[in-house]
Amino acid sequence: MQGPVLGEFLGTMVLLTFGCGCVANVLLAKSKGQGAGWVSINFGWAMAVVFGVFTATATGSPQADINPAVTLFKTLAGVYDFSLAITLMIAQLAGAFCGAVIVYLIYLPHWELTEDKGAKLGIFSTGPAVRNIPANFMTEFIATLFLIIPIMCVFSKNVGGITAGLGPYLVGMLVYGIGASLGGPTGYAINPARDLGPRIAHAVLPIPGKGDSDWGYAWVPVVAPFCGGAAAFFIAKALGLV
Repeated sequence: MQGPVLGEFLGTMVLLTFGCGCVANVLLAKSKGQGAGWVSINFGWAMAVVFGVFTATATGSPQADINPAVTLFKTLAGVYDFSLAITLMIAQLAGAFCGAVIVYLIYLPHWELTEDKGAKLGIFSTGPAVRNIPANFMTEFIATLFLIIPIMCVFSKNVGGITAGLGPYLVGMLVYGIGASLGGPTGYAINPARDLGPRIAHAVLPIPGKGDSDWGYAWVPVVAPFCGGAAAFFIAKALGLV
């Protein structure tokens, strides 16, 4: 039963369960972690990446992309053919949706107690601190570059190899660093499935007083990471990383 499609689905589901879950823990009323803040959210997302990667790898996807922008990068690099890449991206999107639904169920009594509609949406998807679409797009584009290029550096043969099992932790540290350094303007989606799957979940789930899903902004955290993934390929190629 194991294979790359299942691995990407399960890995992304774990990613979003931990990722959206850490935000819910901080933002929802009466949660034990309410008010824990940005550092807690960054740490939660870092751990989400670590265990999402381990899950994807263990269940049949040794590449463990759990991110369509990374899959696009690898497709341009010749790792996947186009049809497989699309299938993996759909699996990632479905996994992200399911992870968000799991978080909804875990925090079921808390949605009605939380009045802030923006906080509810922020648990599922990203949004800009200052709404300036060109600037927001640029932020997500650059942050995605600073995700993919350092990943390629971590696993580069020039580094001399890393101990088996260490890679996911290094990528988790990278994501923590992105959140701490670059995450303030847009909440660092850097992953089309991470934003779109939970945003769809927000739109369809019966969340009390949830407000709208901000579809006017939704294209930014989808298109910008894809553009960043494509640009990362050409930069990595020029640097001899692929």
